[in-house]
Amino acid sequence: MNAPHAAAPHRPRVGLLLTGGGARAAYQVGVLQAIAEWLPPGAPTPFAVISGSSAGAINAALLASHAGAFAAGVDALSRLWGRLACSDVFRTDWRAALVSGLLWTGSLAAGGLGRLTPRSLLDSRPLRALLGRHIDFAAVRTAIEDGMLHAFSLSAAGYNSGQSITFFMGHAGLRPWQRTRRIGMPRPLTLDHLMASCAIPFVFPAVRIGYDWYGDGSMRQIAPLSAPLHLGADRLLVIGVREETPDEPDRPILRLEYPSPGQIAGYILDTLFMDALSADIERARRINRTLALIPPERRAQLALRPIEIATVFPSRDVRLIAAHHEAHFPRSVRYLLHSLGATRGRGRPLISYLLFEGGFCGELIALGYRDAQDARERLCTLLGLAHPAATLRP
Repeated sequence: MNAPHAAAPHRPRVGLLLTGGGARAAYQVGVLQAIAEWLPPGAPTPFAVISGSSAGAINAALLASHAGAFAAGVDALSRLWGRLACSDVFRTDWRAALVSGLLWTGSLAAGGLGRLTPRSLLDSRPLRALLGRHIDFAAVRTAIEDGMLHAFSLSAAGYNSGQSITFFMGHAGLRPWQRTRRIGMPRPLTLDHLMASCAIPFVFPAVRIGYDWYGDGSMRQIAPLSAPLHLGADRLLVIGVREETPDEPDRPILRLEYPSPGQIAGYILDTLFMDALSADIERARRINRTLALIPPERRAQLALRPIEIATVFPSRDVRLIAAHHEAHFPRSVRYLLHSLGATRGRGRPLISYLLFEGGFCGELIALGYRDAQDARERLCTLLGLAHPAATLRP
C-alpha cells in the first residue's frame, strides 16, 4: 500500500506595505525594481497581499493590477514616475495659482466665502485623469479570482466618521474587522477610493464616497501594519520614504524666527506620513521579542503571532535631495509655495512632498534601487528567494 502523501508545508504569505509621502513615493519604485531583477523572467508578484495608503496606494494599485507579471508592473511604475511632472498631478497654470491664493486669502480674512470657500490649495483633477489611464481595478479583481493575489487594500480617513477605513478586495474567506478608530471594509474598489486615499489634507480636495467625505489614508492610521496582517500576511515588507536618523539639534542662534506656514505644513506631513509607521514597526518587533520568550504550547493560546518584518528606508535625507531640485517647480507653484515660506529654511521639507518632477523622482528611484541592493540578503530571505550577487547599475 502506498504511503499517504505528507501535508504540504504552509508557505508563508508575504505582504507588501507601501506608505504615503507624496512625491517621495518614487523611492518605492527603485526598491521594487531591484526585487523584480531577482525574480525569474515573467514571474508573478511575490506579494500575496498588497496594501497602500496615500501616494503608496497608487503604487500598490498599479502593482496589483499587474499581479500576473511583477516585472511588467514595476516597469509600468517606472515609466509613470520617470515621466511625471507637477502638471500631471495638479494644475500649475498661473490662473489656478492666483485664484487659489486669492480665495484662501479672502476666506481667511472673511471667515469663509460661502460657496466660494476653497476646498484645497491645489486642484488634483490632472491626477485623476492620469490614474484613470493607468489603473485597472478589474485586473485586480481578476488577479484575486485567479489566485495570483490574496488581497489588495487601500486606506482613507472619513472626515465625518472620524475612522480610518481600509477598503479591500480579496479572497472570499476574508472578513471585515473593527478596532478603535479603524475598520476594514470589503468593497469593489474604484478610482474614487484611490483619489480619496491620496487627498492630502488642505493640499488636495476630499472625495465623497457614499455618505462621507474621505481624505488621505495616512490620517488616523495609528497602526499602519494592521491592514496587511488582517488580510492574511505572515511576513511583511515595508517600504518607507523617510531617512530614519533623527535630525541633529540646531546650534544656538541669536535670532529664532517664528515657524512659517510652510514649515508647519511640512512638520504636519512628516508626522502624518511617518511617525505612526515607525511606532507601529517598533511595537511589532517588541511583540515578536515577547512572544519568543513564551513556550510554544502557551503561545498557541494567545491571539498574537510573530510576524517577520523587513523594512527599507532611504539612506539619504530626502529633504536635501528635494532642495537640489527645487528650481524644477513650475514658476506658478514656486510663487505659491514661496508665499507660504516653503522655499526657505525650515519650510523646505514641504517641497519634498509636492515636487512631482522627473529629476527629483528619478534620483529617488535610483536611491531606492541602491538601498534595496544593499539589503538584498534580508529581502531575499523574507521573499524566500536565493540570494543573488549584487547587480548595481552604473
